[in-house]
Amino acid sequence: MGVRCLQIDAFTDRPFSGNPAAVCLIEQQRDAQWMQSVASEMNLSETAFIRSMEDGFELRWFTPAYEVELCGHATLASAHALWSEGIVDQSQPIHFHTKSGILVCTLRGKLIEMDFPATPAQTDKPPAGLLDALGVHPIFTGKSKFDRFLVVDSEATVRSLKPDFAALRQIAMRGVIVTSKSDNARYDFVSRYFAPGAGVDEDPVTGSAHCCLGPYWSEQLGKSELTAFQASDRGGVVHVRISGDRVLLGGRAVTVLRGELV
Repeated sequence: MGVRCLQIDAFTDRPFSGNPAAVCLIEQQRDAQWMQSVASEMNLSETAFIRSMEDGFELRWFTPAYEVELCGHATLASAHALWSEGIVDQSQPIHFHTKSGILVCTLRGKLIEMDFPATPAQTDKPPAGLLDALGVHPIFTGKSKFDRFLVVDSEATVRSLKPDFAALRQIAMRGVIVTSKSDNARYDFVSRYFAPGAGVDEDPVTGSAHCCLGPYWSEQLGKSELTAFQASDRGGVVHVRISGDRVLLGGRAVTVLRGELV
């Protein structure tokens, strides 16, 4: 038999927006090389592989270039797949066993909420060439567990960025987050995320980046619950709740394709 696969748009409630992820439901252990080949074939920012276990599900994430330790939108898509396909009852939480520990997803009203570890940014000088490649003059520069982190003066600056992706590929990093306070009363902050070294020039909506964004803006704005907009071409909304050293990320998702990998 083939492998059941879905393509799901995450952090959105309508098709063809948010961040698309492939979700593959595998029934037996597969080696990393096979999963990487599938992810390269799918050619989306992330492909998730879910395998049932006695006390939950194993979950692994791959970009077209390599395996990552944490991915928000593909986790959201994976939870949506398990609930919407009737594999898990919607009243039950889902426990994912991942390289970042056990991640729990629950339904909170219409939102899927994911319990993730916080990855706050520490002040750090940007690597050589980064600011020139982005064409920005940040008011804060830092580094989280996974990414470079830049705060700029305005939402207009975030939205107008036109990075030199060839130059960014030469910098040793997973990716870079660029953020500012939002001008729109509906949102607390906006961001964009670039990771050409991981095979993704610009990620449409990056859940894991909000494990860094959430703690920063919570401290700056004095709020524990925030609403964020990732200002890519597709765009997406991320609801953020800070709880100690955890960040609860909420969003919606919609299935756009069902198929089988033969």
